[in-house]
Amino acid sequence: MDHSPSPHLQSAPSPTRRLAHSPIRRLAISLFRPLVLTWLSIATLSCSVGPNYHRPTAPVPATYKEYKGWKVATPSDTINRGAWWSIYRDPTLDALVSQVNISNQNIKAAEAAYAEARAVVHEQQSSFFPSLSVTPQVERQKSGGGNGGGFGGGAITSYSLEGTATWEPDVWGKIRRTVESSVASAQVSAAQLAAAKLSAQAQLATDYFQLRYADALKRLLADTVVAYERSLKITQNQYTVGTAARSDVINAQALLLAAQSAEINVGVQRGQDEHAIALLIGKPPAEVSIPSGSLAERVPIVPATVPSTLLERRPDIAEAERQMKEENALIGVQVAAYFPTINLSAVFGYAGNPGTALFSTSSEVWTLMASASQSVLTGGQRSAAVTAARAAYDQSVANYRETVLAAFQNVEDELVALRVLGQQISVQRDAVEKAQQAVQISLNEYQAGTVAYTTVTTAQVTLLNDQEAALQVQEQRLIASVALVQAMGGGWDTSQLPSRQELQKLHLFPD
Repeated sequence: MDHSPSPHLQSAPSPTRRLAHSPIRRLAISLFRPLVLTWLSIATLSCSVGPNYHRPTAPVPATYKEYKGWKVATPSDTINRGAWWSIYRDPTLDALVSQVNISNQNIKAAEAAYAEARAVVHEQQSSFFPSLSVTPQVERQKSGGGNGGGFGGGAITSYSLEGTATWEPDVWGKIRRTVESSVASAQVSAAQLAAAKLSAQAQLATDYFQLRYADALKRLLADTVVAYERSLKITQNQYTVGTAARSDVINAQALLLAAQSAEINVGVQRGQDEHAIALLIGKPPAEVSIPSGSLAERVPIVPATVPSTLLERRPDIAEAERQMKEENALIGVQVAAYFPTINLSAVFGYAGNPGTALFSTSSEVWTLMASASQSVLTGGQRSAAVTAARAAYDQSVANYRETVLAAFQNVEDELVALRVLGQQISVQRDAVEKAQQAVQISLNEYQAGTVAYTTVTTAQVTLLNDQEAALQVQEQRLIASVALVQAMGGGWDTSQLPSRQELQKLHLFPD
Protein backbone atom coordinates (compact mmCIF):
# COMPACT_ATOMS: atom_id res chain seq x y z
CA MET A 1 0.00 0.00 0.00
CA ASP A 2 1.26 3.45 -0.92
CA HIS A 3 1.44 5.70 2.12
CA SER A 4 2.93 8.72 0.37
CA PRO A 5 0.97 12.00 0.51
CA SER A 6 -1.39 12.65 -2.32
CA PRO A 7 -0.36 15.16 -5.00
CA HIS A 8 -3.16 17.45 -3.85
CA LEU A 9 -1.76 17.63 -0.32
CA GLN A 10 1.79 18.14 -1.55
CA SER A 11 0.86 21.06 -3.75
CA ALA A 12 -1.15 22.98 -1.08
CA PRO A 13 0.95 25.88 0.32
CA SER A 14 1.18 26.11 4.09
CA PRO A 15 -0.54 29.00 5.94
CA THR A 16 2.91 30.26 6.96
CA ARG A 17 4.06 30.31 3.34
CA ARG A 18 0.86 32.08 2.26
CA LEU A 19 1.39 34.69 5.02
CA ALA A 20 5.02 35.19 4.00
CA HIS A 21 3.93 35.98 0.44
CA SER A 22 0.87 38.06 1.36
CA PRO A 23 0.83 41.61 -0.01
CA ILE A 24 0.17 43.11 3.46
CA ARG A 25 3.26 41.41 4.89
CA ARG A 26 5.36 42.50 1.91
CA LEU A 27 3.93 45.98 2.39
CA ALA A 28 4.89 46.07 6.07
CA ILE A 29 8.40 44.74 5.37
CA SER A 30 8.91 47.28 2.62
CA LEU A 31 7.84 50.10 4.91
CA PHE A 32 9.75 49.11 8.03
CA ARG A 33 13.02 47.89 6.49
CA PRO A 34 14.40 51.36 5.62
CA LEU A 35 13.14 52.84 8.91
CA VAL A 36 14.68 50.03 10.98
CA LEU A 37 18.03 50.33 9.21
CA THR A 38 17.97 54.07 9.77
CA TRP A 39 17.03 53.55 13.43
CA LEU A 40 19.98 51.20 13.98
CA SER A 41 22.39 53.71 12.50
CA ILE A 42 20.94 56.62 14.49
CA ALA A 43 20.81 54.64 17.75
CA THR A 44 24.60 54.33 17.75
CA LEU A 45 24.95 58.11 17.46
CA SER A 46 22.07 59.29 19.67
CA CYS A 47 22.47 60.79 23.12
CA SER A 48 20.31 62.02 26.00
CA VAL A 49 20.73 65.71 26.66
CA GLY A 50 20.13 67.19 30.08
CA PRO A 51 21.55 66.22 33.50
CA ASN A 52 21.72 62.60 34.64
CA TYR A 53 19.98 62.01 37.96
CA HIS A 54 21.87 61.66 41.24
CA ARG A 55 19.99 61.64 44.52
CA PRO A 56 20.85 64.80 46.50
CA THR A 57 22.02 64.54 50.08
CA ALA A 58 19.60 65.04 52.94
CA PRO A 59 20.18 65.93 56.61
CA VAL A 60 20.37 62.57 58.41
CA PRO A 61 21.34 62.41 62.11
CA ALA A 62 23.70 59.73 63.40
CA THR A 63 21.29 58.74 66.19
CA TYR A 64 17.84 59.65 67.44
CA LYS A 65 17.81 62.25 70.20
CA GLU A 66 15.13 60.38 72.16
CA TYR A 67 16.72 56.97 71.60
CA LYS A 68 18.98 57.19 74.66
CA GLY A 69 17.93 54.66 77.20
CA TRP A 70 15.37 53.18 74.83
CA LYS A 71 14.73 49.53 75.47
CA VAL A 72 15.74 47.31 72.56
CA ALA A 73 12.80 45.24 71.38
CA THR A 74 12.66 41.60 72.31
CA PRO A 75 12.11 39.14 69.42
CA SER A 76 8.43 38.75 70.30
CA ASP A 77 7.90 42.47 69.81
CA THR A 78 9.42 42.79 66.37
CA ILE A 79 7.21 43.85 63.50
CA ASN A 80 6.10 41.21 61.05
CA ARG A 81 6.78 42.63 57.59
CA GLY A 82 3.53 43.82 56.11
CA ALA A 83 1.15 42.90 58.95
CA TRP A 84 2.77 45.29 61.43
CA TRP A 85 -0.45 45.53 63.47
CA SER A 86 0.02 41.93 64.62
CA ILE A 87 2.36 43.20 67.37
CA TYR A 88 -0.76 44.15 69.38
CA ARG A 89 -1.93 40.52 69.45
CA ASP A 90 -5.58 41.48 69.00
CA PRO A 91 -7.58 39.19 66.66
CA THR A 92 -10.35 41.78 66.23
CA LEU A 93 -7.85 44.42 65.17
CA ASP A 94 -6.18 41.92 62.79
CA ALA A 95 -9.51 41.14 61.14
CA LEU A 96 -10.43 44.80 60.71
CA VAL A 97 -7.10 46.00 59.32
CA SER A 98 -6.95 43.12 56.86
CA GLN A 99 -10.11 44.53 55.23
CA VAL A 100 -8.54 47.95 54.59
CA ASN A 101 -6.57 46.90 51.48
CA ILE A 102 -9.65 45.20 50.05
CA SER A 103 -12.41 47.75 50.50
CA ASN A 104 -10.98 51.17 51.40
CA GLN A 105 -12.02 53.61 48.68
CA ASN A 106 -9.03 55.95 49.08
CA ILE A 107 -6.77 52.96 48.42
CA LYS A 108 -8.90 52.02 45.41
CA ALA A 109 -8.40 55.54 44.05
CA ALA A 110 -4.64 55.32 44.64
CA GLU A 111 -4.54 51.94 42.86
CA ALA A 112 -6.35 53.45 39.87
CA ALA A 113 -3.90 56.37 39.82
CA TYR A 114 -1.00 53.92 39.80
CA ALA A 115 -2.58 51.94 36.95
CA GLU A 116 -2.97 55.19 35.02
CA ALA A 117 0.69 56.08 35.61
CA ARG A 118 1.80 52.66 34.31
CA ALA A 119 -0.30 53.17 31.19
CA VAL A 120 1.34 56.56 30.62
CA VAL A 121 4.75 54.85 30.64
CA HIS A 122 3.62 52.48 27.87
CA GLU A 123 2.06 55.39 26.01
CA GLN A 124 5.34 57.29 26.09
CA GLN A 125 7.31 54.21 25.02
CA SER A 126 5.23 53.97 21.85
CA SER A 127 7.09 57.04 20.56
CA PHE A 128 10.21 54.89 20.16
CA PHE A 129 8.58 53.03 17.27
CA PRO A 130 7.30 54.04 13.85
CA SER A 131 3.59 54.43 13.31
CA LEU A 132 2.01 52.62 10.38
CA SER A 133 -1.24 53.33 8.62
CA VAL A 134 -2.75 51.31 5.77
CA THR A 135 -5.15 52.77 3.22
CA PRO A 136 -6.95 50.34 0.88
CA GLN A 137 -8.99 51.97 -1.90
CA VAL A 138 -11.34 50.77 -4.59
CA GLU A 139 -12.32 53.15 -7.37
CA ARG A 140 -14.77 52.50 -10.22
CA GLN A 141 -14.81 55.03 -13.03
CA LYS A 142 -16.78 55.36 -16.22
CA SER A 143 -16.00 57.88 -18.95
CA GLY A 144 -18.03 58.93 -22.01
CA GLY A 145 -17.45 56.98 -25.22
CA GLY A 146 -19.08 55.28 -28.18
CA ASN A 147 -20.59 56.73 -31.37
CA GLY A 148 -22.50 59.99 -31.26
CA GLY A 149 -20.99 61.11 -28.02
CA GLY A 150 -23.11 58.72 -25.95
CA PHE A 151 -22.22 57.00 -22.70
CA GLY A 152 -21.44 53.61 -24.08
CA GLY A 153 -17.86 53.43 -22.70
CA GLY A 154 -17.04 50.62 -20.31
CA ALA A 155 -16.53 51.17 -16.57
CA ILE A 156 -13.02 50.68 -15.17
CA THR A 157 -12.31 49.43 -11.67
CA SER A 158 -8.97 50.22 -10.10
CA TYR A 159 -7.55 49.09 -6.78
CA SER A 160 -4.81 50.47 -4.57
CA LEU A 161 -3.23 49.43 -1.27
CA GLU A 162 -0.96 52.00 0.29
CA GLY A 163 0.87 52.03 3.59
CA THR A 164 2.49 54.99 5.30
CA ALA A 165 5.10 54.76 8.07
CA THR A 166 6.34 57.79 9.97
CA TRP A 167 8.95 57.97 12.68
CA GLU A 168 10.69 60.61 14.74
CA PRO A 169 14.06 59.12 15.80
CA ASP A 170 15.09 59.96 19.35
CA VAL A 171 18.44 61.48 18.37
CA TRP A 172 18.72 63.87 21.31
CA GLY A 173 17.08 61.67 23.93
CA LYS A 174 13.88 63.69 24.28
CA ILE A 175 11.71 60.59 24.22
CA ARG A 176 14.06 58.72 26.55
CA ARG A 177 13.93 61.58 29.05
CA THR A 178 10.15 61.67 28.73
CA VAL A 179 9.93 57.94 29.41
CA GLU A 180 12.39 58.34 32.31
CA SER A 181 10.12 61.03 33.75
CA SER A 182 6.98 58.92 33.33
CA VAL A 183 8.70 55.92 34.97
CA ALA A 184 9.60 58.07 37.96
CA SER A 185 6.04 59.40 38.00
CA ALA A 186 4.71 55.83 38.09
CA GLN A 187 7.03 55.08 41.01
CA VAL A 188 5.67 58.20 42.72
CA SER A 189 2.16 56.77 42.30
CA ALA A 190 3.31 53.43 43.69
CA ALA A 191 4.76 55.19 46.75
CA GLN A 192 1.54 57.17 47.15
CA LEU A 193 -0.39 53.91 47.08
CA ALA A 194 1.84 52.46 49.80
CA ALA A 195 1.46 55.66 51.85
CA ALA A 196 -2.32 55.53 51.46
CA LYS A 197 -2.39 51.93 52.70
CA LEU A 198 -0.15 52.70 55.68
CA SER A 199 -2.14 55.81 56.57
CA ALA A 200 -5.47 53.96 56.44
CA GLN A 201 -4.11 51.07 58.48
CA ALA A 202 -2.65 53.40 61.12
CA GLN A 203 -5.85 55.45 61.26
CA LEU A 204 -7.93 52.31 61.75
CA ALA A 205 -5.65 51.13 64.57
CA THR A 206 -5.91 54.58 66.18
CA ASP A 207 -9.71 54.59 65.92
CA TYR A 208 -9.79 51.05 67.27
CA PHE A 209 -7.84 51.97 70.40
CA GLN A 210 -10.04 55.02 70.89
CA LEU A 211 -13.05 52.71 70.71
CA ARG A 212 -11.47 50.37 73.24
CA TYR A 213 -10.80 53.37 75.49
CA ALA A 214 -14.52 54.20 75.29
CA ASP A 215 -15.32 50.60 76.26
CA ALA A 216 -12.94 50.79 79.21
CA LEU A 217 -14.30 54.18 80.28
CA LYS A 218 -17.87 52.89 80.14
CA ARG A 219 -16.95 49.94 82.37
CA LEU A 220 -15.16 52.26 84.76
CA LEU A 221 -18.19 54.54 84.98
CA ALA A 222 -20.50 51.55 85.39
CA ASP A 223 -18.38 50.36 88.33
CA THR A 224 -18.38 53.90 89.69
CA VAL A 225 -22.18 54.02 89.50
CA VAL A 226 -22.33 50.79 91.56
CA ALA A 227 -19.89 52.29 94.11
CA TYR A 228 -21.88 55.54 94.30
CA GLU A 229 -25.12 53.57 94.81
CA ARG A 230 -23.50 51.89 97.82
CA SER A 231 -22.43 55.28 99.15
CA LEU A 232 -25.96 56.64 98.66
CA LYS A 233 -27.37 53.69 100.59
CA ILE A 234 -24.91 54.38 103.44
CA THR A 235 -25.94 58.05 103.62
CA GLN A 236 -29.63 57.12 103.52
CA ASN A 237 -29.09 54.70 106.41
CA GLN A 238 -27.18 57.35 108.32
CA TYR A 239 -29.93 59.87 107.65
CA THR A 240 -32.59 57.38 108.78
CA VAL A 241 -30.94 56.85 112.16
CA GLY A 242 -30.39 60.59 112.50
CA THR A 243 -26.59 60.67 112.27
CA ALA A 244 -26.43 62.37 108.84
CA ALA A 245 -27.96 65.46 107.33
CA ARG A 246 -30.42 65.57 104.45
CA SER A 247 -27.74 67.41 102.43
CA ASP A 248 -25.51 64.31 102.58
CA VAL A 249 -28.19 62.28 100.83
CA ILE A 250 -28.70 64.96 98.19
CA ASN A 251 -24.93 65.19 97.57
CA ALA A 252 -24.73 61.42 97.17
CA GLN A 253 -27.67 61.45 94.74
CA ALA A 254 -26.12 64.27 92.70
CA LEU A 255 -22.79 62.42 92.44
CA LEU A 256 -24.57 59.24 91.36
CA LEU A 257 -26.59 61.01 88.66
CA ALA A 258 -23.46 62.72 87.30
CA ALA A 259 -21.72 59.33 86.98
CA GLN A 260 -24.78 57.85 85.24
CA SER A 261 -24.88 60.80 82.83
CA ALA A 262 -21.17 60.40 82.00
CA GLU A 263 -21.67 56.68 81.40
CA ILE A 264 -24.46 57.40 78.91
CA ASN A 265 -22.37 60.07 77.16
CA VAL A 266 -19.61 57.57 76.35
CA GLY A 267 -21.95 56.07 73.75
CA VAL A 268 -21.44 59.11 71.50
CA GLN A 269 -17.68 58.66 71.26
CA ARG A 270 -17.90 54.89 70.83
CA GLY A 271 -20.50 55.14 68.08
CA GLN A 272 -18.45 57.68 66.15
CA ASP A 273 -15.30 55.58 66.45
CA GLU A 274 -17.20 52.56 65.12
CA HIS A 275 -18.51 54.62 62.21
CA ALA A 276 -14.98 55.84 61.41
CA ILE A 277 -13.77 52.23 61.31
CA ALA A 278 -16.65 51.32 58.96
CA LEU A 279 -15.57 54.07 56.57
CA LEU A 280 -11.96 52.87 56.60
CA ILE A 281 -12.97 49.32 55.66
CA GLY A 282 -15.33 50.59 52.96
CA LYS A 283 -18.65 49.61 54.53
CA PRO A 284 -21.77 51.52 55.62
CA PRO A 285 -21.90 52.07 59.40
CA ALA A 286 -25.05 49.94 59.59
CA GLU A 287 -23.04 46.88 58.52
CA VAL A 288 -20.32 47.22 61.16
CA SER A 289 -20.83 46.27 64.78
CA ILE A 290 -17.81 45.69 66.99
CA PRO A 291 -18.45 43.88 70.29
CA SER A 292 -17.26 45.53 73.47
CA GLY A 293 -13.71 44.70 74.49
CA SER A 294 -10.93 45.74 76.82
CA LEU A 295 -8.21 48.32 76.36
CA ALA A 296 -4.86 46.58 75.96
CA GLU A 297 -2.57 46.79 78.98
CA ARG A 298 0.52 45.80 77.01
CA VAL A 299 2.12 48.40 74.77
CA PRO A 300 4.62 46.71 72.43
CA ILE A 301 8.11 48.15 72.15
CA VAL A 302 8.59 49.19 68.53
CA PRO A 303 12.20 48.79 67.34
CA ALA A 304 13.60 52.10 66.16
CA THR A 305 16.09 51.36 63.40
CA VAL A 306 19.20 53.33 62.51
CA PRO A 307 18.18 56.80 61.24
CA SER A 308 19.78 56.32 57.81
CA THR A 309 17.45 53.39 57.08
CA LEU A 310 14.46 55.67 57.51
CA LEU A 311 15.15 57.04 54.02
CA GLU A 312 14.42 53.58 52.61
CA ARG A 313 11.46 52.71 54.82
CA ARG A 314 9.01 55.58 54.45
CA PRO A 315 6.83 55.74 51.33
CA ASP A 316 6.47 59.54 51.57
CA ILE A 317 10.26 59.93 51.40
CA ALA A 318 10.38 57.55 48.44
CA GLU A 319 7.62 59.59 46.79
CA ALA A 320 9.55 62.86 47.25
CA GLU A 321 12.76 61.25 45.98
CA ARG A 322 11.10 59.89 42.84
CA GLN A 323 9.55 63.30 42.20
CA MET A 324 13.08 64.70 42.06
CA LYS A 325 14.00 62.18 39.38
CA GLU A 326 10.84 63.01 37.45
CA GLU A 327 11.66 66.74 37.48
CA ASN A 328 15.31 66.07 36.62
CA ALA A 329 14.30 64.11 33.50
CA LEU A 330 11.99 66.91 32.41
CA ILE A 331 15.00 69.24 32.26
CA GLY A 332 16.40 67.00 29.51
CA VAL A 333 13.07 67.15 27.67
CA GLN A 334 13.27 70.95 27.59
CA VAL A 335 16.96 71.00 26.65
CA ALA A 336 16.19 68.73 23.67
CA ALA A 337 14.03 71.51 22.24
CA TYR A 338 17.26 73.36 21.31
CA PHE A 339 18.02 70.68 18.71
CA PRO A 340 16.29 70.03 15.39
CA THR A 341 13.42 67.60 15.10
CA ILE A 342 14.07 64.86 12.56
CA ASN A 343 11.22 63.01 10.86
CA LEU A 344 11.42 59.99 8.58
CA SER A 345 8.56 58.72 6.50
CA ALA A 346 8.00 56.00 3.94
CA VAL A 347 5.09 55.31 1.62
CA PHE A 348 4.78 52.00 -0.18
CA GLY A 349 1.89 50.46 -2.02
CA TYR A 350 0.34 48.92 -5.10
CA ALA A 351 -1.98 50.44 -7.64
CA GLY A 352 -3.61 48.73 -10.64
CA ASN A 353 -6.72 47.13 -12.03
CA PRO A 354 -7.97 43.61 -12.58
CA GLY A 355 -6.50 43.63 -16.06
CA THR A 356 -2.99 43.57 -14.60
CA ALA A 357 -1.35 41.83 -11.70
CA LEU A 358 -2.14 44.23 -8.87
CA PHE A 359 0.61 43.05 -6.55
CA SER A 360 3.33 42.73 -9.15
CA THR A 361 6.56 44.73 -9.17
CA SER A 362 5.26 46.90 -12.00
CA SER A 363 2.35 48.04 -9.79
CA GLU A 364 4.54 49.16 -6.86
CA VAL A 365 4.59 52.80 -5.80
CA TRP A 366 6.88 54.06 -3.06
CA THR A 367 8.31 57.22 -1.54
CA LEU A 368 11.00 57.78 1.09
CA MET A 369 11.39 61.16 2.77
CA ALA A 370 13.48 62.64 5.57
CA SER A 371 12.95 66.10 7.01
CA ALA A 372 14.29 68.21 9.83
CA SER A 373 12.81 71.29 11.47
CA GLN A 374 14.39 73.77 13.82
CA SER A 375 12.90 76.85 15.44
CA VAL A 376 15.20 79.78 14.75
CA LEU A 377 13.52 82.49 16.80
CA THR A 378 11.27 81.78 19.80
CA GLY A 379 11.59 84.97 21.79
CA GLY A 380 13.37 83.23 24.67
CA GLN A 381 10.72 80.53 25.07
CA ARG A 382 13.18 77.63 25.07
CA SER A 383 15.58 79.13 27.60
CA ALA A 384 12.66 80.11 29.82
CA ALA A 385 11.29 76.56 29.65
CA VAL A 386 14.70 75.13 30.67
CA THR A 387 14.96 77.65 33.52
CA ALA A 388 11.47 76.72 34.71
CA ALA A 389 12.33 73.00 34.59
CA ARG A 390 15.48 73.57 36.63
CA ALA A 391 13.52 75.64 39.16
CA ALA A 392 10.92 72.85 39.44
CA TYR A 393 13.73 70.40 40.12
CA ASP A 394 15.23 72.68 42.80
CA GLN A 395 11.79 72.90 44.39
CA SER A 396 11.51 69.11 44.44
CA VAL A 397 14.93 68.89 46.14
CA ALA A 398 13.78 71.30 48.86
CA ASN A 399 10.54 69.32 49.27
CA TYR A 400 12.53 66.10 49.57
CA ARG A 401 14.78 67.47 52.28
CA GLU A 402 11.80 68.92 54.15
CA THR A 403 10.06 65.52 53.95
CA VAL A 404 13.16 63.85 55.42
CA LEU A 405 13.35 66.39 58.26
CA ALA A 406 9.64 65.96 58.99
CA ALA A 407 10.09 62.18 59.07
CA PHE A 408 12.78 62.42 61.73
CA GLN A 409 10.57 64.79 63.68
CA ASN A 410 7.73 62.26 63.55
CA VAL A 411 9.96 59.52 64.93
CA GLU A 412 11.40 61.75 67.68
CA ASP A 413 7.90 62.96 68.65
CA GLU A 414 6.59 59.45 69.17
CA LEU A 415 9.75 58.25 70.91
CA VAL A 416 9.51 61.05 73.47
CA ALA A 417 5.78 60.46 73.84
CA LEU A 418 6.29 56.78 74.61
CA ARG A 419 9.14 57.48 76.99
CA VAL A 420 7.29 60.19 78.96
CA LEU A 421 3.94 58.41 78.93
CA GLY A 422 5.65 55.25 80.16
CA GLN A 423 6.91 57.20 83.16
CA GLN A 424 3.55 58.88 83.69
CA ILE A 425 1.49 55.67 83.68
CA SER A 426 3.51 54.28 86.56
CA VAL A 427 2.92 57.39 88.68
CA GLN A 428 -0.74 57.59 87.65
CA ARG A 429 -1.42 54.02 88.70
CA ASP A 430 0.09 54.78 92.10
CA ALA A 431 -2.23 57.80 92.33
CA VAL A 432 -5.23 55.56 91.60
CA GLU A 433 -4.16 53.14 94.31
CA LYS A 434 -3.84 55.94 96.88
CA ALA A 435 -7.17 57.46 95.85
CA GLN A 436 -8.89 54.09 96.34
CA GLN A 437 -7.45 53.89 99.85
CA ALA A 438 -8.62 57.45 100.54
CA VAL A 439 -12.19 56.61 99.50
CA GLN A 440 -12.35 53.56 101.73
CA ILE A 441 -10.87 55.37 104.75
CA SER A 442 -13.16 58.40 104.33
CA LEU A 443 -16.23 56.14 104.13
CA ASN A 444 -15.21 54.34 107.31
CA GLU A 445 -14.59 57.64 109.07
CA TYR A 446 -17.91 59.02 107.84
CA GLN A 447 -19.75 55.99 109.18
CA ALA A 448 -17.91 56.47 112.46
CA GLY A 449 -19.07 60.09 112.48
CA THR A 450 -15.57 61.56 112.59
CA VAL A 451 -15.64 63.40 109.19
CA ALA A 452 -18.24 65.21 107.08
CA TYR A 453 -19.68 63.67 103.96
CA THR A 454 -17.88 66.25 101.83
CA THR A 455 -14.67 64.37 102.64
CA VAL A 456 -16.17 61.25 101.08
CA THR A 457 -17.40 63.02 97.95
CA THR A 458 -14.03 64.75 97.50
CA ALA A 459 -12.22 61.41 97.73
CA GLN A 460 -14.65 59.76 95.30
CA VAL A 461 -14.32 62.54 92.71
CA THR A 462 -10.52 62.40 93.01
CA LEU A 463 -10.55 58.63 92.51
CA LEU A 464 -12.71 58.85 89.39
CA ASN A 465 -10.51 61.61 87.93
CA ASP A 466 -7.37 59.57 88.58
CA GLN A 467 -8.88 56.46 87.06
CA GLU A 468 -9.96 58.33 83.93
CA ALA A 469 -6.50 59.90 83.67
CA ALA A 470 -4.89 56.47 83.87
CA LEU A 471 -7.11 55.20 81.05
CA GLN A 472 -6.27 58.26 78.94
CA VAL A 473 -2.54 57.78 79.44
CA GLN A 474 -2.83 54.11 78.43
CA GLU A 475 -4.82 55.08 75.34
CA GLN A 476 -2.21 57.72 74.45
CA ARG A 477 0.58 55.16 74.81
CA LEU A 478 -1.12 52.75 72.42
CA ILE A 479 -1.84 55.51 69.89
CA ALA A 480 1.75 56.76 70.17
CA SER A 481 3.03 53.27 69.43
CA VAL A 482 0.83 53.14 66.31
CA ALA A 483 2.14 56.56 65.26
CA LEU A 484 5.73 55.37 65.77
CA VAL A 485 5.12 52.32 63.58
CA GLN A 486 3.71 54.63 60.91
CA ALA A 487 6.64 57.05 61.33
CA MET A 488 9.03 54.12 60.82
CA GLY A 489 7.26 53.15 57.59
CA GLY A 490 5.37 50.12 58.91
CA GLY A 491 6.71 47.03 57.17
CA TRP A 492 7.43 48.87 53.92
CA ASP A 493 10.70 49.71 52.18
CA THR A 494 11.79 50.98 48.78
CA SER A 495 12.45 47.47 47.46
CA GLN A 496 8.68 47.20 47.08
CA LEU A 497 8.61 49.99 44.51
CA PRO A 498 8.18 48.71 40.95
CA SER A 499 11.51 48.67 39.13
CA ARG A 500 12.21 50.58 35.95
CA GLN A 501 12.46 47.29 34.05
CA GLU A 502 9.07 46.19 35.31
CA LEU A 503 7.42 49.47 34.37
CA GLN A 504 9.07 49.52 30.94
CA LYS A 505 8.12 45.96 30.03
CA LEU A 506 6.95 46.30 26.47
CA HIS A 507 3.54 45.19 25.27
CA LEU A 508 4.15 45.57 21.55
CA PHE A 509 1.24 46.26 19.24
CA PRO A 510 -1.62 45.49 21.65
CA ASP A 511 -4.01 47.29 19.29
